[in-house]
Amino acid sequence: MRHSTDRILVSHAGNLPRPAYLDELIDGGRAREGSHREEYKQRLPKAVKEIVDRQIELGVDIVNDGEYAKAGSYGGYMQERVVGFSSVPADPNRKPKRGGTAERDRLQFPGFYASGLWFSGSGGPIRPGFATPGEIRQVNTRETRVCSGPLKYVGQEAVQADIANLKAAIEGKDVEGCITALGPLSLGAGVRNEHYPSEEDYMMAVAEACREEYRAITAAGLILQVDEPEFCTTWSFYPEWTVEDLRKYLGFAVDVLNHALEGVPEELVRFHTCWGSGHRPHVNDIELKYIADLMLKIKAQCYSVEAANVRHEHEYHVWEETKLPEGKILMPGVISHATDLVEHPELVAERIVNYAERVGRENVQTGTDCGIGSRVGHEEVVWAKLQAMSEGARIASKKLWGR
Repeated sequence: MRHSTDRILVSHAGNLPRPAYLDELIDGGRAREGSHREEYKQRLPKAVKEIVDRQIELGVDIVNDGEYAKAGSYGGYMQERVVGFSSVPADPNRKPKRGGTAERDRLQFPGFYASGLWFSGSGGPIRPGFATPGEIRQVNTRETRVCSGPLKYVGQEAVQADIANLKAAIEGKDVEGCITALGPLSLGAGVRNEHYPSEEDYMMAVAEACREEYRAITAAGLILQVDEPEFCTTWSFYPEWTVEDLRKYLGFAVDVLNHALEGVPEELVRFHTCWGSGHRPHVNDIELKYIADLMLKIKAQCYSVEAANVRHEHEYHVWEETKLPEGKILMPGVISHATDLVEHPELVAERIVNYAERVGRENVQTGTDCGIGSRVGHEEVVWAKLQAMSEGARIASKKLWGR
């Protein structure tokens, strides 16, 4: 993984808008089963090549496949690649394993959550492509997932297709390729274990299943981004927890993640975490200062952290006290998914410089807070945001290198 040796390198954290000829087969991401059709698979290589070329055109140095293989399902694709999970009817009399993604905020803003605005994004509850409040209740109460048998990764063919598509798209181009993959906490921590003798045994089995995908990606020479928002969002699942409770849990989470990364080259690992993409108040997000040191124990070379969100933009100060280890890279989000407003390049440059002054210019790359393909109002806004990020990186590079 390259450092920013003579300019700030540009990347982003996740999904990008899909072309219409893919979207029509999966109903805009609402029907993932459409991605199993041979027609979708045949169209995928062309789509990946086009999105790689678009990223390069917009000045991105570390490109991905747009997450097109996921077909609009952040975690669903991995649930298909790991067997041992089952969907069972939800028991209304059984206490959930944990609270929801925004449980702490929900307690403070009950009217806001009842409206459905938090789920639907900046466009409101009738925004095309998003669920209405009624649909949310149906999804959350109809059934639940459990681990009902031994977990085994069966996605070998699928991940090799992902690898082949991205490698073909970047061949002969002066860029690095990155594939995002679901983290073990996001895959398994919210699922009730009904097979393994303990939660620890269960989560280590989840890690081992994820490991096969991670090793395949890096064995192909591609950068692996482990998507693990739960490193930050777990705090909200348990409103009764103290910071000490969270840190104890995250100590275990680090062990799970490192177990998943066993045998994976650290120099090809980028770890991504955020506070969740829901358009909500976020006033109860855990502050980065309480968990940054634990995050740095994860065996990755680069850490992608949400930083443009107005609840967290000030947290570059954390790196004045928490020192980035030698050889590591920080990829702060300098573009937000929480607004359709396009950041000014000068603001992007300012955000980059704030980090470079604290961890060293060579140790900073640009990132987005999260995948922006499905979280802003229109794909035109996505392209404008990526363009602003690249322009901001050029401005910051001139300031930092004096040329």
